[in-house]
Amino acid sequence: MEKKDEDYDVIVLGTGLTECILSGLLSVEGKKVLHLDRNSYYGGESASLNLTQLFNKFRPGQEPPASLGRDRDWNVDLIPKFMMANGEIVKFLTHTDVTRYLDFKQISGSFVYSGQRVSKVPANEIEALSSPLMGIFEKRRMKKFLEWVQRYSDADPSTQNGVNISTATMAEAFKAFGLSESTQEFIGHAMALHLDDSYLQQPARDTVEKVRLYAASVLRYGKSPYIYPMYGLGDLPQAFARLSAVYGGTYMLNTDVEEFIYDDQGKITGVKTAEGVARAKQVICDPSYAPQKVKKVGSVVRAICLLNHPIPNTNNGDSAQIVIPQNQIGRKHDVYVASVSSEHMVCPKDHYLAIVSTIVETDKPAEMEIHEGLKLLGPIVDKFVSVSPLEAPLESGANDQVFVSRSYDATSHFETVCEDVHDLWLRITGEPLVLKKKETEQA
Repeated sequence: MEKKDEDYDVIVLGTGLTECILSGLLSVEGKKVLHLDRNSYYGGESASLNLTQLFNKFRPGQEPPASLGRDRDWNVDLIPKFMMANGEIVKFLTHTDVTRYLDFKQISGSFVYSGQRVSKVPANEIEALSSPLMGIFEKRRMKKFLEWVQRYSDADPSTQNGVNISTATMAEAFKAFGLSESTQEFIGHAMALHLDDSYLQQPARDTVEKVRLYAASVLRYGKSPYIYPMYGLGDLPQAFARLSAVYGGTYMLNTDVEEFIYDDQGKITGVKTAEGVARAKQVICDPSYAPQKVKKVGSVVRAICLLNHPIPNTNNGDSAQIVIPQNQIGRKHDVYVASVSSEHMVCPKDHYLAIVSTIVETDKPAEMEIHEGLKLLGPIVDKFVSVSPLEAPLESGANDQVFVSRSYDATSHFETVCEDVHDLWLRITGEPLVLKKKETEQA
């Protein structure tokens, strides 16, 4: 806002990943975008913090102990999430050429907690046969199920095993293969990444596609389906910010919004800041910028844990995802554990970061909600526990042209974030988001 008042097509408030992806995509589409954030750093709720910033956020006035090493060696994600190698977030990155700003490393293993122990999630027919999760007969049934998922074709009834995935529920599909409840559980929660068991009564197509995505993502790099950016997730919002800037987007940090300005019909016309008024016919923001336009739908508890060893029972890997399905521990929501290390340039050598998260279900102290996840970590050097509201927009934004994103959930992957981006794009433009690779100039 070099001029006192200026016109834009879209104003974006908050530099969380959802907002930055939309800002980048809209800029590529030729929209004139102004992007503001009240913070002095990119990322908002999804920022990566150094050691001093971490202690300032959770323990103001307390100095980090010297034993933790240098400040600059730490890049701690407030909301850690892994990327499915063939997933939607990677499509956003590759189709916008944002990958040229980032380097990635694979996550060593994907695990599930079942029968009181942590086991690797079988990603293909061969791994299914050697998995400790199942007995010999169940392994054969699982192998047949995975072969069916890979071969299934709408055009060829001989591949369908008598199951029409458009009309049959997932429960019926599982039944067709005689899979036990425990096998259904890790397929649904650790491979298809469903948040609860409601998927069982929905058409099987969605789950089949998600299991295919999981298997294809494993095939891409081996070991696990997940990748993660070097130096933490904080570089992701900045990468999309750079993309937006290449196409003429304007970014301003340390700039808070004093008020939204509407016309007589109640439609947004701009925002007022200390710098002046910026005009636009559309505003996109995270829930913190429009508290009156959201409802609280729950709370997420997260514990950022500093370790000096790999998580036990994960093959001494430098990183891991562990899903603890709800039914294994008598809960309504899964518990997620995400672990990274110095191999990902997020902490000093011989240190590890593990983040445990879930949806709050009771009035007990928040740490009790994630107790089963914390137990899997072994000795913890230090931990930082927080509870964040889960908020969702009250309206689509069609009436006033203010489009509010959802809060980040407890999952340790990006699939739900991408769903929100697609939903917002449809609300903003009236059309589904179709990713087209654009030619970008060198920044």
